[in-house]
Amino acid sequence: MRTRTLSVLLVSVLLVTSGVGVGAVAADLADTSVGSATPAQTSNVGGSPDLDVYASNPNLVPGQTNTVELTIANDGNLRFGDPSAAETVMTARNVRVDAEAGGPLSVESGETAIGGVTTNAPGEVPVSVNVPDDIDAGTYTLDLDLTYSYISSGDDRTVTVSRDVELRVRDDARFQVVDVESDAQIGDSGTVEATIENVGAETARNADVSFSTQSNSVTVSDAQSDTVRVPELDPGETTTVAYDVGVASGLPVQQYTLSGSVAFDDPDGISRTDDGLSIGVLPLAEQEFALTDVESQLRVAEDGDLVGTVRNDGPVPARSVVVQYAGDDQSVIPAERSTAVGTLDPDESANFSLPIAIGGEAEAGLRSLDMAVQYRNDEGETRAFEDLVVDAEVAPERDRFDVAIENRTIQAGGTRTVDVAVTNNLEETAGDVEARLFADDPLDTGDTDTGYVQSLDPGETTTMTFELTTTGSATAGSTYPISLDFRYDDADGDSQLTDTYRVPIDVTESEDGGLPLPVIVVALLVVGTGALVVYRRRQ
Repeated sequence: MRTRTLSVLLVSVLLVTSGVGVGAVAADLADTSVGSATPAQTSNVGGSPDLDVYASNPNLVPGQTNTVELTIANDGNLRFGDPSAAETVMTARNVRVDAEAGGPLSVESGETAIGGVTTNAPGEVPVSVNVPDDIDAGTYTLDLDLTYSYISSGDDRTVTVSRDVELRVRDDARFQVVDVESDAQIGDSGTVEATIENVGAETARNADVSFSTQSNSVTVSDAQSDTVRVPELDPGETTTVAYDVGVASGLPVQQYTLSGSVAFDDPDGISRTDDGLSIGVLPLAEQEFALTDVESQLRVAEDGDLVGTVRNDGPVPARSVVVQYAGDDQSVIPAERSTAVGTLDPDESANFSLPIAIGGEAEAGLRSLDMAVQYRNDEGETRAFEDLVVDAEVAPERDRFDVAIENRTIQAGGTRTVDVAVTNNLEETAGDVEARLFADDPLDTGDTDTGYVQSLDPGETTTMTFELTTTGSATAGSTYPISLDFRYDDADGDSQLTDTYRVPIDVTESEDGGLPLPVIVVALLVVGTGALVVYRRRQ
Protein backbone atom coordinates (compact mmCIF):
# COMPACT_ATOMS: atom_id res chain seq x y z
CA MET A 1 0.00 0.00 0.00
CA ARG A 2 2.89 2.34 0.82
CA THR A 3 4.60 1.52 -2.47
CA ARG A 4 1.43 2.31 -4.40
CA THR A 5 1.02 5.66 -2.63
CA LEU A 6 4.58 6.68 -3.45
CA SER A 7 4.04 5.64 -7.06
CA VAL A 8 0.89 7.75 -7.32
CA LEU A 9 2.69 10.79 -5.89
CA LEU A 10 5.62 10.33 -8.26
CA VAL A 11 3.36 9.96 -11.30
CA SER A 12 1.35 13.01 -10.22
CA VAL A 13 4.44 15.17 -9.99
CA LEU A 14 5.62 14.04 -13.40
CA LEU A 15 2.22 14.70 -14.96
CA VAL A 16 1.94 18.15 -13.43
CA THR A 17 5.35 19.10 -14.73
CA SER A 18 4.40 17.75 -18.15
CA GLY A 19 1.07 19.66 -18.29
CA VAL A 20 -1.30 16.75 -17.51
CA GLY A 21 -3.71 17.39 -14.65
CA VAL A 22 -3.92 15.43 -11.48
CA GLY A 23 -7.66 14.92 -12.20
CA ALA A 24 -6.82 12.72 -15.17
CA VAL A 25 -4.70 10.55 -12.97
CA ALA A 26 -7.42 10.29 -10.36
CA ALA A 27 -9.99 9.34 -13.02
CA ASP A 28 -7.74 6.62 -14.38
CA LEU A 29 -7.16 5.25 -10.92
CA ALA A 30 -10.87 5.29 -10.15
CA ASP A 31 -11.62 3.40 -13.36
CA THR A 32 -9.13 0.66 -12.51
CA SER A 33 -10.34 0.39 -8.94
CA VAL A 34 -13.23 -1.89 -9.94
CA GLY A 35 -10.86 -4.82 -9.73
CA SER A 36 -8.66 -5.61 -6.85
CA ALA A 37 -5.45 -4.78 -8.76
CA THR A 38 -4.06 -2.34 -11.30
CA PRO A 39 -3.14 -3.31 -14.89
CA ALA A 40 0.52 -3.42 -13.79
CA GLN A 41 -0.37 -5.89 -11.06
CA THR A 42 -2.26 -8.13 -13.52
CA SER A 43 0.36 -8.20 -16.24
CA ASN A 44 0.99 -11.85 -15.45
CA VAL A 45 -2.72 -12.72 -15.09
CA GLY A 46 -4.91 -13.55 -18.10
CA GLY A 47 -8.66 -14.03 -18.30
CA SER A 48 -11.91 -12.40 -19.30
CA PRO A 49 -15.59 -12.03 -18.35
CA ASP A 50 -18.15 -14.20 -20.11
CA LEU A 51 -21.61 -12.57 -20.00
CA ASP A 52 -24.92 -14.20 -20.77
CA VAL A 53 -28.51 -13.00 -20.48
CA TYR A 54 -31.59 -14.70 -19.03
CA ALA A 55 -35.26 -13.69 -18.70
CA SER A 56 -36.92 -15.05 -15.58
CA ASN A 57 -40.38 -14.48 -17.11
CA PRO A 58 -40.26 -14.43 -20.90
CA ASN A 59 -44.05 -14.32 -21.34
CA LEU A 60 -45.50 -11.27 -23.08
CA VAL A 61 -49.04 -9.92 -22.87
CA PRO A 62 -50.35 -8.47 -26.14
CA GLY A 63 -51.82 -5.02 -26.31
CA GLN A 64 -49.58 -3.39 -23.74
CA THR A 65 -46.02 -2.45 -22.82
CA ASN A 66 -44.39 -5.35 -21.00
CA THR A 67 -41.45 -4.96 -18.62
CA VAL A 68 -39.06 -7.86 -19.13
CA GLU A 69 -36.64 -8.32 -16.24
CA LEU A 70 -33.26 -9.49 -17.60
CA THR A 71 -30.47 -11.03 -15.53
CA ILE A 72 -26.86 -10.51 -16.74
CA ALA A 73 -24.77 -13.44 -15.50
CA ASN A 74 -20.97 -13.59 -15.64
CA ASP A 75 -19.27 -16.97 -16.15
CA GLY A 76 -15.81 -15.41 -16.53
CA ASN A 77 -12.72 -17.63 -16.80
CA LEU A 78 -9.07 -17.41 -15.71
CA ARG A 79 -6.68 -18.56 -18.41
CA PHE A 80 -3.41 -18.19 -16.47
CA GLY A 81 -1.87 -16.40 -13.53
CA ASP A 82 -2.43 -16.00 -9.81
CA PRO A 83 -5.94 -17.23 -8.82
CA SER A 84 -6.11 -14.55 -6.11
CA ALA A 85 -6.28 -11.93 -8.89
CA ALA A 86 -8.87 -13.88 -10.90
CA GLU A 87 -11.78 -11.65 -9.92
CA THR A 88 -9.98 -8.60 -11.31
CA VAL A 89 -9.64 -9.98 -14.81
CA MET A 90 -13.04 -11.70 -14.83
CA THR A 91 -15.05 -8.65 -13.70
CA ALA A 92 -17.03 -6.86 -16.41
CA ARG A 93 -16.82 -3.15 -15.64
CA ASN A 94 -19.16 -0.37 -16.78
CA VAL A 95 -21.61 -2.76 -18.39
CA ARG A 96 -24.06 -1.16 -20.82
CA VAL A 97 -27.05 -2.98 -22.30
CA ASP A 98 -28.62 -2.01 -25.62
CA ALA A 99 -31.75 -4.00 -26.59
CA GLU A 100 -33.55 -4.29 -29.92
CA ALA A 101 -36.47 -6.39 -31.05
CA GLY A 102 -37.50 -7.37 -34.53
CA GLY A 103 -40.83 -7.95 -36.18
CA PRO A 104 -43.94 -6.66 -34.44
CA LEU A 105 -42.14 -6.06 -31.15
CA SER A 106 -40.43 -2.76 -30.30
CA VAL A 107 -38.25 -1.69 -27.40
CA GLU A 108 -39.02 1.55 -25.57
CA SER A 109 -36.04 1.64 -23.24
CA GLY A 110 -32.66 2.80 -24.60
CA GLU A 111 -29.16 1.83 -23.64
CA THR A 112 -28.96 1.13 -19.92
CA ALA A 113 -25.84 1.19 -17.72
CA ILE A 114 -25.80 -1.26 -14.84
CA GLY A 115 -22.21 -0.88 -13.51
CA GLY A 116 -19.95 -3.83 -12.81
CA VAL A 117 -20.95 -7.50 -13.06
CA THR A 118 -18.86 -10.05 -11.20
CA THR A 119 -19.03 -13.81 -11.17
CA ASN A 120 -20.69 -13.61 -7.77
CA ALA A 121 -23.05 -10.64 -8.33
CA PRO A 122 -25.17 -10.75 -11.50
CA GLY A 123 -26.61 -7.57 -12.93
CA GLU A 124 -30.30 -6.77 -13.39
CA VAL A 125 -31.82 -4.64 -16.14
CA PRO A 126 -35.51 -4.02 -17.02
CA VAL A 127 -36.40 -3.68 -20.69
CA SER A 128 -39.71 -2.17 -21.83
CA VAL A 129 -41.16 -4.05 -24.79
CA ASN A 130 -44.21 -2.89 -26.73
CA VAL A 131 -46.41 -5.79 -27.84
CA PRO A 132 -49.17 -5.12 -30.41
CA ASP A 133 -52.65 -6.25 -29.63
CA ASP A 134 -53.00 -8.27 -32.83
CA ILE A 135 -49.71 -10.16 -32.52
CA ASP A 136 -49.71 -13.86 -33.28
CA ALA A 137 -48.90 -16.30 -30.55
CA GLY A 138 -45.39 -17.69 -30.73
CA THR A 139 -41.73 -17.09 -29.91
CA TYR A 140 -39.92 -13.81 -30.61
CA THR A 141 -36.29 -12.76 -30.17
CA LEU A 142 -34.93 -9.86 -28.15
CA ASP A 143 -31.41 -8.89 -29.44
CA LEU A 144 -28.95 -7.45 -26.94
CA ASP A 145 -25.56 -5.77 -27.29
CA LEU A 146 -23.50 -5.88 -24.10
CA THR A 147 -20.62 -3.41 -23.95
CA TYR A 148 -18.15 -3.62 -21.07
CA SER A 149 -14.49 -3.25 -20.15
CA TYR A 150 -12.09 -5.53 -18.28
CA ILE A 151 -8.35 -5.95 -17.48
CA SER A 152 -6.31 -8.85 -18.80
CA SER A 153 -2.54 -9.33 -19.07
CA GLY A 154 -2.09 -5.78 -17.84
CA ASP A 155 -4.24 -4.29 -20.60
CA ASP A 156 -7.53 -2.38 -20.17
CA ARG A 157 -9.88 -3.68 -22.84
CA THR A 158 -13.40 -2.76 -23.99
CA VAL A 159 -15.54 -5.19 -25.95
CA THR A 160 -19.12 -5.56 -27.21
CA VAL A 161 -20.79 -8.95 -27.36
CA SER A 162 -24.18 -9.86 -28.80
CA ARG A 163 -26.69 -12.02 -27.02
CA ASP A 164 -30.35 -12.82 -27.62
CA VAL A 165 -33.28 -13.81 -25.41
CA GLU A 166 -36.38 -15.66 -26.54
CA LEU A 167 -39.68 -14.12 -25.52
CA ARG A 168 -43.00 -15.86 -25.82
CA VAL A 169 -46.53 -14.73 -26.66
CA ARG A 170 -48.91 -17.37 -25.33
CA ASP A 171 -52.31 -18.45 -26.60
CA ASP A 172 -53.81 -17.72 -23.16
CA ALA A 173 -57.09 -16.01 -22.66
CA ARG A 174 -56.66 -12.26 -22.58
CA PHE A 175 -59.16 -9.59 -21.64
CA GLN A 176 -60.10 -6.09 -22.62
CA VAL A 177 -62.70 -3.65 -21.34
CA VAL A 178 -64.82 -2.81 -24.38
CA ASP A 179 -67.55 -0.71 -22.76
CA VAL A 180 -68.30 1.10 -19.50
CA GLU A 181 -71.65 2.44 -18.31
CA SER A 182 -72.10 4.30 -15.01
CA ASP A 183 -74.73 6.18 -13.06
CA ALA A 184 -72.45 6.83 -10.08
CA GLN A 185 -72.82 10.31 -8.63
CA ILE A 186 -70.63 12.56 -6.52
CA GLY A 187 -71.86 12.46 -2.94
CA ASP A 188 -73.70 9.21 -3.64
CA SER A 189 -73.17 5.78 -5.12
CA GLY A 190 -74.26 4.10 -8.31
CA THR A 191 -73.74 1.09 -10.52
CA VAL A 192 -70.72 0.83 -12.82
CA GLU A 193 -71.06 -1.84 -15.50
CA ALA A 194 -67.94 -2.98 -17.35
CA THR A 195 -68.20 -5.18 -20.44
CA ILE A 196 -65.20 -7.55 -20.65
CA GLU A 197 -64.19 -9.40 -23.83
CA ASN A 198 -61.90 -12.43 -24.04
CA VAL A 199 -59.57 -11.34 -26.87
CA GLY A 200 -57.25 -14.32 -26.37
CA ALA A 201 -57.21 -17.68 -28.10
CA GLU A 202 -58.25 -19.92 -25.21
CA THR A 203 -61.26 -20.33 -22.99
CA ALA A 204 -61.05 -18.88 -19.48
CA ARG A 205 -62.81 -20.78 -16.71
CA ASN A 206 -63.64 -19.62 -13.18
CA ALA A 207 -62.64 -16.10 -14.14
CA ASP A 208 -62.58 -13.75 -11.14
CA VAL A 209 -62.88 -10.20 -12.45
CA SER A 210 -61.66 -7.71 -9.84
CA PHE A 211 -61.65 -3.93 -9.85
CA SER A 212 -60.11 -1.80 -7.14
CA THR A 213 -59.44 1.81 -6.24
CA GLN A 214 -56.40 3.47 -4.73
CA SER A 215 -58.31 6.61 -3.77
CA ASN A 216 -59.90 7.23 -0.39
CA SER A 217 -62.54 9.30 -2.16
CA VAL A 218 -63.85 6.41 -4.29
CA THR A 219 -65.15 3.09 -2.99
CA VAL A 220 -66.02 -0.18 -4.67
CA SER A 221 -68.87 -1.99 -2.90
CA ASP A 222 -68.16 0.14 0.22
CA ALA A 223 -64.54 -1.06 0.25
CA GLN A 224 -61.34 -0.77 -1.78
CA SER A 225 -62.16 -3.58 -4.23
CA ASP A 226 -64.70 -6.17 -5.27
CA THR A 227 -64.65 -9.36 -7.33
CA VAL A 228 -67.24 -10.89 -9.66
CA ARG A 229 -66.99 -14.54 -10.76
CA VAL A 230 -67.61 -15.43 -14.43
CA PRO A 231 -67.91 -19.22 -14.82
CA GLU A 232 -66.60 -19.39 -18.38
CA LEU A 233 -65.62 -17.01 -21.16
CA ASP A 234 -64.78 -18.30 -24.62
CA PRO A 235 -62.52 -16.48 -27.11
CA GLY A 236 -64.40 -13.52 -28.59
CA GLU A 237 -67.15 -13.74 -25.95
CA THR A 238 -68.12 -10.79 -23.77
CA THR A 239 -69.63 -10.53 -20.33
CA THR A 240 -70.79 -7.60 -18.21
CA VAL A 241 -69.81 -7.27 -14.57
CA ALA A 242 -71.37 -4.69 -12.24
CA TYR A 243 -70.01 -2.95 -9.15
CA ASP A 244 -71.46 -0.51 -6.67
CA VAL A 245 -69.17 2.54 -6.81
CA GLY A 246 -69.40 5.45 -4.38
CA VAL A 247 -67.83 8.87 -4.80
CA ALA A 248 -67.26 11.21 -1.87
CA SER A 249 -69.04 14.53 -1.62
CA GLY A 250 -67.37 17.74 -2.76
CA LEU A 251 -65.21 16.22 -5.50
CA PRO A 252 -64.92 17.67 -9.02
CA VAL A 253 -66.58 16.01 -12.00
CA GLN A 254 -63.73 14.13 -13.66
CA GLN A 255 -62.61 10.63 -14.56
CA TYR A 256 -61.75 8.37 -11.61
CA THR A 257 -59.72 5.25 -12.39
CA LEU A 258 -60.44 1.70 -11.27
CA SER A 259 -57.69 -0.87 -11.84
CA GLY A 260 -58.67 -4.40 -12.74
CA SER A 261 -57.38 -7.93 -13.25
CA VAL A 262 -58.76 -11.33 -14.23
CA ALA A 263 -57.61 -14.46 -12.43
CA PHE A 264 -58.68 -17.60 -14.34
CA ASP A 265 -57.95 -21.23 -15.11
CA ASP A 266 -56.73 -22.14 -18.60
CA PRO A 267 -57.98 -25.31 -20.37
CA ASP A 268 -55.25 -27.33 -18.62
CA GLY A 269 -56.47 -26.15 -15.21
CA ILE A 270 -53.42 -23.95 -14.66
CA SER A 271 -54.12 -20.70 -12.82
CA ARG A 272 -53.18 -17.56 -14.71
CA THR A 273 -53.74 -13.84 -14.25
CA ASP A 274 -54.24 -11.05 -16.75
CA ASP A 275 -53.36 -7.72 -15.11
CA GLY A 276 -53.51 -4.24 -16.48
CA LEU A 277 -57.25 -3.74 -16.96
CA SER A 278 -58.46 -0.23 -16.29
CA ILE A 279 -61.74 1.65 -16.48
CA GLY A 280 -62.51 5.35 -16.07
CA VAL A 281 -65.59 6.31 -14.08
CA LEU A 282 -67.05 9.72 -14.88
CA PRO A 283 -69.56 10.45 -12.10
CA LEU A 284 -72.56 12.69 -12.41
CA ALA A 285 -72.44 16.05 -10.64
CA GLU A 286 -73.46 16.20 -7.00
CA GLN A 287 -77.20 16.50 -6.34
CA GLU A 288 -78.20 20.03 -5.39
CA PHE A 289 -81.33 21.89 -4.31
CA ALA A 290 -82.24 25.55 -3.87
CA LEU A 291 -84.80 27.30 -1.66
CA THR A 292 -86.29 30.41 -3.27
CA ASP A 293 -89.10 32.92 -2.65
CA VAL A 294 -88.89 32.26 1.10
CA GLU A 295 -91.37 34.22 3.21
CA SER A 296 -91.48 34.29 6.99
CA GLN A 297 -94.70 34.20 8.98
CA LEU A 298 -92.85 33.80 12.26
CA ARG A 299 -93.50 35.81 15.39
CA VAL A 300 -92.16 35.67 18.92
CA ALA A 301 -94.27 33.45 21.24
CA GLU A 302 -96.45 32.19 18.39
CA ASP A 303 -96.75 29.36 15.93
CA GLY A 304 -96.04 30.39 12.37
CA ASP A 305 -94.96 29.09 8.98
CA LEU A 306 -91.89 29.36 6.81
CA VAL A 307 -93.12 29.20 3.23
CA GLY A 308 -91.18 29.11 -0.02
CA THR A 309 -90.21 27.10 -3.07
CA VAL A 310 -87.79 24.17 -3.28
CA ARG A 311 -86.11 23.48 -6.63
CA ASN A 312 -84.26 20.35 -7.71
CA ASP A 313 -81.12 21.63 -9.45
CA GLY A 314 -80.32 18.10 -10.64
CA PRO A 315 -78.77 16.27 -12.21
CA VAL A 316 -81.15 13.35 -11.48
CA PRO A 317 -84.74 13.02 -10.20
CA ALA A 318 -85.23 13.10 -6.45
CA ARG A 319 -87.99 11.05 -4.86
CA SER A 320 -89.87 11.61 -1.60
CA VAL A 321 -88.42 15.10 -1.21
CA VAL A 322 -88.91 16.76 2.16
CA VAL A 323 -87.79 20.18 3.38
CA GLN A 324 -86.37 20.23 6.89
CA TYR A 325 -85.34 22.72 9.53
CA ALA A 326 -81.82 21.52 10.42
CA GLY A 327 -80.77 24.06 13.06
CA ASP A 328 -80.39 23.66 16.82
CA ASP A 329 -81.59 27.06 18.07
CA GLN A 330 -83.53 26.36 21.28
CA SER A 331 -85.95 29.22 20.61
CA VAL A 332 -86.89 27.89 17.17
CA ILE A 333 -89.31 25.02 17.68
CA PRO A 334 -90.50 23.25 14.51
CA ALA A 335 -93.97 21.81 14.98
CA GLU A 336 -92.81 19.24 12.43
CA ARG A 337 -89.18 18.69 11.46
CA SER A 338 -90.02 18.33 7.77
CA THR A 339 -92.70 18.88 5.18
CA ALA A 340 -93.04 16.62 2.15
CA VAL A 341 -93.30 17.90 -1.42
CA GLY A 342 -93.11 14.59 -3.36
CA THR A 343 -90.92 13.72 -6.36
CA LEU A 344 -89.03 16.44 -8.22
CA ASP A 345 -87.44 16.00 -11.63
CA PRO A 346 -84.34 18.06 -12.51
CA ASP A 347 -85.23 21.79 -12.65
CA GLU A 348 -88.70 21.08 -11.21
CA SER A 349 -89.97 23.15 -8.26
CA ALA A 350 -92.63 22.80 -5.59
CA ASN A 351 -93.98 25.04 -2.85
CA PHE A 352 -93.52 24.15 0.80
CA SER A 353 -94.84 25.37 4.13
CA LEU A 354 -92.96 24.41 7.28
CA PRO A 355 -94.74 25.06 10.62
CA ILE A 356 -92.35 26.61 13.14
CA ALA A 357 -92.99 28.12 16.57
CA ILE A 358 -90.81 30.84 18.08
CA GLY A 359 -90.31 30.74 21.84
CA GLY A 360 -91.44 33.60 24.05
CA GLU A 361 -87.89 34.32 25.18
CA ALA A 362 -86.64 34.86 21.63
CA GLU A 363 -85.61 38.22 20.25
CA ALA A 364 -87.40 39.67 17.26
CA GLY A 365 -85.40 40.39 14.10
CA LEU A 366 -83.67 38.70 11.17
CA ARG A 367 -82.53 35.12 11.71
CA SER A 368 -80.47 32.72 9.61
CA LEU A 369 -82.04 29.29 9.64
CA ASP A 370 -80.12 26.14 8.66
CA MET A 371 -82.22 24.06 6.29
CA ALA A 372 -81.83 20.72 4.52
CA VAL A 373 -83.53 18.75 1.79
CA GLN A 374 -83.88 15.02 2.30
CA TYR A 375 -84.71 12.71 -0.60
CA ARG A 376 -84.39 9.16 -1.92
CA ASN A 377 -82.20 8.14 -4.86
CA ASP A 378 -83.03 5.57 -7.55
CA GLU A 379 -82.10 2.76 -5.16
CA GLY A 380 -84.54 4.05 -2.54
CA GLU A 381 -81.69 5.06 -0.24
CA THR A 382 -82.09 8.20 1.85
CA ARG A 383 -79.79 11.11 1.01
CA ALA A 384 -79.64 14.69 2.28
CA PHE A 385 -78.48 18.01 0.85
CA GLU A 386 -77.55 20.21 3.82
CA ASP A 387 -75.83 23.26 2.33
CA LEU A 388 -78.88 25.51 2.68
CA VAL A 389 -79.41 28.65 4.76
CA VAL A 390 -82.40 31.00 4.58
CA ASP A 391 -82.98 34.40 6.19
CA ALA A 392 -86.27 34.74 8.06
CA GLU A 393 -87.68 37.84 9.77
CA VAL A 394 -89.18 37.14 13.20
CA ALA A 395 -91.84 39.68 14.18
CA PRO A 396 -92.04 40.92 17.79
CA GLU A 397 -94.41 39.39 20.30
CA ARG A 398 -98.03 40.57 20.28
CA ASP A 399 -101.22 39.89 22.23
CA ARG A 400 -103.03 36.92 20.77
CA PHE A 401 -106.35 38.57 21.58
CA ASP A 402 -107.43 42.17 21.92
CA VAL A 403 -109.62 42.76 24.97
CA ALA A 404 -111.84 45.84 25.35
CA ILE A 405 -114.55 46.56 27.97
CA GLU A 406 -117.45 48.47 26.48
CA ASN A 407 -118.48 50.07 29.82
CA ARG A 408 -115.76 50.04 32.47
CA THR A 409 -117.71 51.54 35.40
CA ILE A 410 -119.51 49.90 38.33
CA GLN A 411 -121.33 51.52 41.27
CA ALA A 412 -119.94 51.10 44.76
CA GLY A 413 -121.73 48.27 46.52
CA GLY A 414 -123.36 47.24 43.26
CA THR A 415 -123.49 44.33 40.86
CA ARG A 416 -123.55 44.46 37.07
CA THR A 417 -122.75 42.53 33.90
CA VAL A 418 -119.61 43.49 32.03
CA ASP A 419 -119.43 43.13 28.23
CA VAL A 420 -115.94 42.34 26.95
CA ALA A 421 -115.13 42.58 23.22
CA VAL A 422 -112.58 39.87 22.30
CA THR A 423 -110.75 40.06 18.94
CA ASN A 424 -108.61 37.25 17.48
CA ASN A 425 -105.19 38.74 16.58
CA LEU A 426 -103.78 35.41 15.41
CA GLU A 427 -103.28 34.49 11.78
CA GLU A 428 -105.22 31.29 12.30
CA THR A 429 -108.64 30.33 13.58
CA ALA A 430 -108.88 29.81 17.33
CA GLY A 431 -111.26 27.02 18.36
CA ASP A 432 -113.08 26.38 21.63
CA VAL A 433 -112.14 29.79 22.99
CA GLU A 434 -112.82 29.90 26.74
CA ALA A 435 -112.27 33.08 28.75
CA ARG A 436 -112.13 33.27 32.55
CA LEU A 437 -112.58 36.40 34.66
CA PHE A 438 -110.55 37.00 37.85
CA ALA A 439 -111.00 39.81 40.38
CA ASP A 440 -109.50 40.76 43.74
CA ASP A 441 -111.12 42.57 46.69
CA PRO A 442 -112.86 45.01 46.62
CA LEU A 443 -114.09 43.55 43.33
CA ASP A 444 -115.44 40.05 42.95
CA THR A 445 -116.81 37.84 40.21
CA GLY A 446 -120.41 36.90 40.25
CA ASP A 447 -122.15 33.75 39.08
CA THR A 448 -120.89 34.21 35.52
CA ASP A 449 -117.09 34.31 35.45
CA THR A 450 -116.49 32.43 32.17
CA GLY A 451 -117.18 33.12 28.54
CA TYR A 452 -117.06 30.78 25.52
CA VAL A 453 -117.16 30.89 21.74
CA GLN A 454 -116.82 27.84 19.50
CA SER A 455 -114.41 29.45 17.05
CA LEU A 456 -112.95 32.82 16.24
CA ASP A 457 -111.47 33.53 12.82
CA PRO A 458 -108.43 35.79 12.34
CA GLY A 459 -109.53 39.38 12.94
CA GLU A 460 -113.01 38.33 14.11
CA THR A 461 -114.52 39.93 17.26
CA THR A 462 -116.99 38.48 19.69
CA THR A 463 -118.56 39.86 22.88
CA MET A 464 -118.47 37.88 26.11
CA THR A 465 -120.55 38.85 29.16
CA PHE A 466 -119.39 38.43 32.77
CA GLU A 467 -120.94 39.32 36.16
CA LEU A 468 -118.96 41.66 38.45
CA THR A 469 -119.70 42.90 41.98
CA THR A 470 -118.16 45.31 44.44
CA THR A 471 -117.74 44.74 48.14
CA GLY A 472 -118.38 47.28 50.85
CA SER A 473 -114.74 48.33 50.89
CA ALA A 474 -114.83 49.69 47.33
CA THR A 475 -114.22 53.42 47.23
CA ALA A 476 -116.11 55.51 44.76
CA GLY A 477 -113.82 57.31 42.36
CA SER A 478 -111.15 54.60 42.52
CA THR A 479 -109.99 52.30 39.73
CA TYR A 480 -109.39 48.59 40.28
CA PRO A 481 -108.09 45.89 37.86
CA ILE A 482 -109.82 42.77 36.70
CA SER A 483 -107.95 39.98 34.84
CA LEU A 484 -108.84 37.60 32.02
CA ASP A 485 -107.03 34.74 30.33
CA PHE A 486 -107.97 32.57 27.38
CA ARG A 487 -107.60 28.90 26.64
CA TYR A 488 -108.07 27.86 23.01
CA ASP A 489 -107.16 25.25 20.40
CA ASP A 490 -104.82 26.32 17.61
CA ALA A 491 -105.03 25.24 13.96
CA ASP A 492 -103.18 21.99 14.79
CA GLY A 493 -105.65 21.12 17.53
CA ASP A 494 -103.16 21.83 20.31
CA SER A 495 -104.48 23.52 23.45
CA GLN A 496 -102.93 26.92 24.18
CA LEU A 497 -103.15 29.20 27.25
CA THR A 498 -102.56 32.93 26.90
CA ASP A 499 -100.91 35.30 29.31
CA THR A 500 -103.17 37.22 31.68
CA TYR A 501 -104.85 40.40 30.39
CA ARG A 502 -105.52 43.20 32.95
CA VAL A 503 -108.17 45.79 32.27
CA PRO A 504 -109.32 48.68 34.54
CA ILE A 505 -112.71 49.06 36.28
CA ASP A 506 -113.84 52.44 37.65
CA VAL A 507 -116.00 52.48 40.82
CA THR A 508 -118.63 55.22 40.95
CA GLU A 509 -121.00 56.40 43.68
CA SER A 510 -124.20 54.54 44.21
CA GLU A 511 -127.26 56.15 42.53
CA ASP A 512 -130.03 54.73 44.91
CA GLY A 513 -130.42 58.03 47.07
CA GLY A 514 -129.04 56.60 50.33
CA LEU A 515 -126.25 58.02 52.36
CA PRO A 516 -122.78 57.32 51.23
CA LEU A 517 -121.23 54.36 52.91
CA PRO A 518 -118.62 56.36 54.87
CA VAL A 519 -121.36 58.57 56.34
CA ILE A 520 -123.37 55.52 57.35
CA VAL A 521 -120.33 54.02 59.06
CA VAL A 522 -119.63 57.21 61.05
CA ALA A 523 -123.28 57.49 62.07
CA LEU A 524 -123.33 53.93 63.31
CA LEU A 525 -120.22 54.56 65.35
CA VAL A 526 -121.77 57.70 66.97
CA VAL A 527 -125.03 55.92 67.77
CA GLY A 528 -123.22 52.94 69.21
CA THR A 529 -121.04 55.11 71.41
CA GLY A 530 -124.07 57.03 72.80
CA ALA A 531 -125.93 53.87 73.58
CA LEU A 532 -122.95 52.53 75.49
CA VAL A 533 -122.72 55.72 77.65
CA VAL A 534 -126.44 55.60 78.57
CA TYR A 535 -126.21 51.94 79.50
CA ARG A 536 -123.31 52.51 81.88
CA ARG A 537 -125.05 55.41 83.66
CA ARG A 538 -128.09 53.27 84.36
CA GLN A 539 -125.91 50.71 85.96
